[in-house]
Amino acid sequence: MAKQKKNAKTNAVRILEGEQVGYELMEYAVDDGLLDGVSVAEKTGQAADSVYKTLVTMAGPPRELFVFLLPVAAELDLKKAARAAGVKKLDMLPLKDLTKETGYVRGGCSAVGMKKKYPTFIDHSAESLEQMVVSAGKPGLQMKLAPQDLAHVAGASFKDLAKS
Repeated sequence: MAKQKKNAKTNAVRILEGEQVGYELMEYAVDDGLLDGVSVAEKTGQAADSVYKTLVTMAGPPRELFVFLLPVAAELDLKKAARAAGVKKLDMLPLKDLTKETGYVRGGCSAVGMKKKYPTFIDHSAESLEQMVVSAGKPGLQMKLAPQDLAHVAGASFKDLAKS
C-alpha cells in the first residue's frame, strides 16, 4: 500500500484500501489553475496516454447518469458512449451539478467513491496498459493503479469511447 499524508485520505483512497487494491499516489500543484488532464500528465511526469479523465454524462428523462474514463488528450464520442450505456442520447452533466451528483469537484472527480454507483465505462485503450493514472478524488491528487483493478472497484467495463 502507498504511504500518504493524512489529508490525502479521499473516498477513493479509502475504498482502494478497503478492497486491498495496490496503488500509488501522486500529488501536483494546483495553484496555477491548470487542472486539465494534459497539464496534470505533465505535472506528474506521466505519459498523456496513460492518464485518464473522468467525465459524467446524463440521459433522460428520467435523468440517468453515466461515468466515462478516457485518455486526457482524447475526446468523448457521445454516440459511442450512448451505445455503451444502452441509451439513445447523452449530454455532458452541467458543471454546476457535478459536486451535487458525485460528491467531487472539477479537477478531482474520480470514478471511485462517488455519492452513488453510476454505470461506469473505461475506454478500451486502458486494457493494454500495465498501469493507468486517474483522479484520487481531489484536485492535486492522482492515483496510479492497474486498469483491471480500477474496473473491478468502480464496477466498470471497457468500451470504445473516444472519437477517432
